[in-house]
Parts: sequence; structure tokens; C-alpha cells
Amino acid sequence: MYEPTTSPATEAPPPRLRDEWIALAGLSAVFLFEMLDNSVLNVALPTIGRELTASTASLQWVSGAYSVVFGGLMLLFGAVADRVGRRRVMLVGLTLLAVVSILTVFVTSVEQLIAVRALMGIAAAMTTPGSMALAFRLFDRDDLRVRALTVISTAGLVGLATGPTIGGFVLAVAPWQVLIVANAPIAAIAFLGIRGGITADQRTDLHRDPVDLIGAVLGTATVIGVLLTPTLFVAGNDVALAWGAAAAAAAGAVGFVLRERTALHPLLDLRLVAQPLVASGLAYKAAAGLAMAGLSYMVTLQLQFAWGWPPALAAVGTLPQVVVLLASGRFVGPFVKRVGLDRAAWMSAAAVIAGLAVFALLGRLGYPWVLIALVLVAAGMRVVGVVAGNNVLRGLPDNRTSIGAALVDTVSEIATAVGIAATGTILAALVGGSITTITFTSDHLASFQEAILIAGLTITAIAAALVCIGINRSRRTPAQPTNQEPSYV
Repeated sequence: MYEPTTSPATEAPPPRLRDEWIALAGLSAVFLFEMLDNSVLNVALPTIGRELTASTASLQWVSGAYSVVFGGLMLLFGAVADRVGRRRVMLVGLTLLAVVSILTVFVTSVEQLIAVRALMGIAAAMTTPGSMALAFRLFDRDDLRVRALTVISTAGLVGLATGPTIGGFVLAVAPWQVLIVANAPIAAIAFLGIRGGITADQRTDLHRDPVDLIGAVLGTATVIGVLLTPTLFVAGNDVALAWGAAAAAAAGAVGFVLRERTALHPLLDLRLVAQPLVASGLAYKAAAGLAMAGLSYMVTLQLQFAWGWPPALAAVGTLPQVVVLLASGRFVGPFVKRVGLDRAAWMSAAAVIAGLAVFALLGRLGYPWVLIALVLVAAGMRVVGVVAGNNVLRGLPDNRTSIGAALVDTVSEIATAVGIAATGTILAALVGGSITTITFTSDHLASFQEAILIAGLTITAIAAALVCIGINRSRRTPAQPTNQEPSYV
């Protein structure tokens, strides 16, 4: 009796990254929008202020409204996407983004522009976490997932790096509205790529638990409070209001945790967050975000205020960080393959912390030490940004990947806010007067450098503690298949 055999020639070829280029193009466009948007718009803020007769406070909310709404709603929309479909939520969000971007041409006041920016924040909260979750779903091998996430993040970094230059050139020949309307074609590319390259979610990949609305309100209020508090502290206009916001955020966090521990269908199952891979990935991501934000803030102040560099020269001084972020993408995959996912995660997070420590201890001695710090942090961030997120999704069941991706982004946003708040608060406490208006005498310079040292070492210590937590949790990862419902025995 004839027994059919399978020859090597008829076997399905191994999966390749290029086989999913349509989907990756769409997902990359999503991340490009996120990174390009604020970097482009910041260049136009002076022009917007003049044309719309906006106050400094209202102008700040042109960027702030987007960031606060985006950060506050990611968990909610991540939970919704796990229930109704990640692809569906992303397509709705991209449609909203395109429509709202076009509405910018009808804006006649700064209040209307702030409303537009808030709606764009909603669209970003619907689309950005899904880009990681859908990229993770495209492949079933960790090496391909890491490479896919690297491609997507590279598109965003290109937008972040080129945004100010693009914005400057556009403003020279066109009105500022063009910078926001340009999001519409980016959204269209993303829509077509995702709709044509990614299949709809299967029912087995979703879950039908009702959305925990009380948890969503408490979680959103907590994240918004955390994101607003640093701005209030750094501004320093009303210390009582800043501490009130901090207290409200803390109360919201306590209420959120209590709610999620007792709710029948929690918005965010805290038992999932406690899973070793998830907890370690979030710890690494928080450590890197904290260090990156603190370093960027301190380097800017060091170059311009302490050393007296003009803004253009200061921008050139930070350029090596951008170059490393862009150029190192091709090395992420080989590095992870060589050392493994877990080692790559803690090694890259440790590199970020080492860069911050170098700046805190030696940055005052000259620019070469600043350069070393920037390169270490950029190289570490390039790896940890991809690997930590991948590890979080590896540790979650398939029907929770959107909330996991949203959690990664939310942790990153909060870590950035905390890094800026801690640095700004220490500088304000130790440097007399406003550093933006004082003339730096030798005494002021000495107190500023002391404040930089204390702030840098404080953030380094916190970030190092988070990395230690990440290493400890990753060692508890059981040797069992990932993406299955965990046991809570």
C-alpha cells in the first residue's frame, strides 16, 4: 500500500519577517505617528501661540492634553481590545485620528486646538498598545517577535529624531496646521496595512468578561494624577496644589488596587502582573524609562544653563544619542540571540543605569563623559525597549496581550513623569532661585552641580533597585510553555 511521504521541497518554508511586510508597514506607521506627533508640534508652539493669542499655560496644554489623555486611557482601551478585538479597536482609533487631524484646519482658538489634541490622545490610546500586541501575534518565535518589534520601534525613533527638522522646514513654507493634518495620511497607511495584513481576531483569542468600569475610572484618575503631578512640581507655582495632586494620585492608586483585588472581573488582573516574566519586564521598562527621562532632563540643563551652550549647540551635543538609537537597531536581534532574552533584558537595563551613573558622577568634568553617558543609555534603551515588552507579552495568556501592551506603555509614561519630577524637585530644593533666570555665579554653579549629583544618584539608586527586582523575578520563571492561562494555586 502506498504511503505518501513529505519531501523537503513540499514543506512549508520557515516564517520570515518580509512575509508580513504589509502588516509591519501598518504597525510601523502607528508608532511613527506616536513619536513624530509631539516632536514635530513642539517646534510650532511659538507660532501657534502668536497666531491663536495663547497664554503660556494654555500653550502648554496643547502638548499636555494629548499626553495626559493618552497615558490615562491606555489601560481602558487595552482591556476593551482584549474583549472586542485588537484589530477592530485599532482600525476605529486610526479612523478617529484621521478625522480629528483634518478638523485642525477649522481651529480658530487655542481651546479648540486643545480639544483636538485631547481627541488625538484618545485615538493614540486606542492604537499604540495594539501595535505591540498585534506584532507579537504575527509570529510564534521569539527571535522574529524581537525583530518585528525592532522594526516598528525604529520607525518611531526616526520620527522622534527627524521631527524637529521636519517641523522647521514645513513651517518655513506652510502654516502650522499642516503638521497636524499630516497625521491623516499616516493614519491611512496604518489603516490599510493593518486591515490588509492582519486577520481579524478569533473568538478563542478574546475573552468576554465585562469591563470593570469602576476600575477603569480609578485607574485612569490615578495615571492622570501621576502624569500631572510632575508638571505642577516642576512649575513650582503652587506647591500645595502639587502635593494635593500627588495625594489624590496616591489615593486613586490605593483604591484601584483594592478594587482590582476584589472585583469579579477586574480591569487588570493583578495576579497576571505578578507573573515572573510580566513583573520582571515591567521592572526593566520602568528602570530604563526613569533613567532616560532623568538623564535627558539633566543633560539639557547642564549644557545650556551650567555651561552656557546655545540651544543649537546643545541639540548637536545630544545628537549622538539619536544616532545610536537609530544605528543600533540592526544589532538588537543578533545580541538577543547571542545572550538570550532574559540576559538581554537585565544587561540592557543595567547599561541605561550605568550611563546615568556616569553622568551623575563625572558629567561635570567635561563633555566626553556626557557623551559616554548618552551612548550607554541609548544603546541600553534600544534593547530593553523591545525585549522587556516582548517578555511581558510572553508571560501573559493570548487573550490578555492588549492589556499587557497597554501596561508596558503606561509604566513607561509614569516612569518618565517620575524621573522628571524627582529631578526637578531636587534641583528646585537645592538651587536658589529659578535656574532659567539666574546668572550662574561660581556659588550657583557649585550648588547646581551638587544638585545634579544628588538627583542623578537618587534616580540611579531607584532604577538599580528596579533592575534588581526584575532580575529576581525573572529567575522565578517556571520552565513551561508561555501564553497559557497561568495557575494561581
